[in-house]
Amino acid sequence: MSTPEQAALISGRWFDGQSSKARPVMVGLRSTPQGPSLVLHPLSQPGAEPIVFHWKEVGWPEAWNERKPQPRVVVDLQGHGSVEIDAVADWRTALAAAGARPGLAQRMQTRWGVLLAVLLAAAIGLTLFYRHGTPWMATQLTRWVPLDWETAMADQGLRQMDDGLLKPSQLPPERQAQLRARFDALARQIPPALQRYPDYAPQWTLEFRKGMGANAFALPGGQVIMTDGLVQAATRKGLDDDALVGVLAHEIGHVVHRHTTRMLVEQGVLQMGLGLALGDVSGILSTGSALLTGLHYRRGHEREADCFALGLMRHAALPTAPMGTLLLAIAHDEDEEEKGNGKKPGASRPSPKAPDGTAHPIWSLLSSHPDTVERATALRQGQAAHCAAP
Repeated sequence: MSTPEQAALISGRWFDGQSSKARPVMVGLRSTPQGPSLVLHPLSQPGAEPIVFHWKEVGWPEAWNERKPQPRVVVDLQGHGSVEIDAVADWRTALAAAGARPGLAQRMQTRWGVLLAVLLAAAIGLTLFYRHGTPWMATQLTRWVPLDWETAMADQGLRQMDDGLLKPSQLPPERQAQLRARFDALARQIPPALQRYPDYAPQWTLEFRKGMGANAFALPGGQVIMTDGLVQAATRKGLDDDALVGVLAHEIGHVVHRHTTRMLVEQGVLQMGLGLALGDVSGILSTGSALLTGLHYRRGHEREADCFALGLMRHAALPTAPMGTLLLAIAHDEDEEEKGNGKKPGASRPSPKAPDGTAHPIWSLLSSHPDTVERATALRQGQAAHCAAP
């Protein structure tokens, strides 16, 4: 009586790598816990011991189409040549009987349902990684970014802007001193509950510049820049310094949450994750990840800074309504200016550019416009979206 293996023997041609001439063999498959083993019975050497190749020593051929099988199976024996088998159906039957099961890659190649399911799972995984995994990882990694690195980057960025976008402030020194005193007092009152990174100790400084209209922005490490246009806008609207202090509280929130640094880390994490998932498409990744972080994360950071400003102003017993009024007035003025220039009101404004055309790593007061009107209205009412209840 024949053994199960003998019953499953299939004729083949063995190219052993030693000679160009094929050697006739019978091919058998044995079931093992690790996977099938392949057994060669050379017909040119009667009585010779069969040659056994274990599961990992064989390059098992994959099927690409269940309905149209390939005309010949080629089994790679790695350093021992290869075996060709013409009886493809018999080979597949014997392989299944020996316990071989097609892997995920082969099922994707032969079954549309499996391919679509894997693509859907990959899309969901990438979306979850982008929306939740990337921000979480960036927040944790940012803890290890040295403050000295942030201040060096901020100094370099400010020098670049001073060479192009910004000019020296023309505010009187005494006016600058008044606002710096309010800024310093506010920075000293940050309660521990509002500290995103408890061991983070920024070097707080308020600088004044002319340019970029009515604006304020924060640089990593503790520098906050306020433009003459913002101070003048508050004066024109008849608002006291509480409006400007509220804006400063918002910018302090960007620093405390390390938003610029987190965005840079987020882009790096996103590029790395997409690179691992999709392969080497560095040009597309660098552009796409920068766009994704710019659109989604930046608006989320603006909301975080709004919540921080509300908390800090309440802690300092200062009103937030003047800040909201100032933001609404600036947004209204800019919309009127866009109407005069023939642009659609409320259109997204481009980020400030460096002389070489690249975007500066700054957080602008109106960077998330057209959300500004909605945010400013809530701040004027002492509220902000997505903030925890006080």
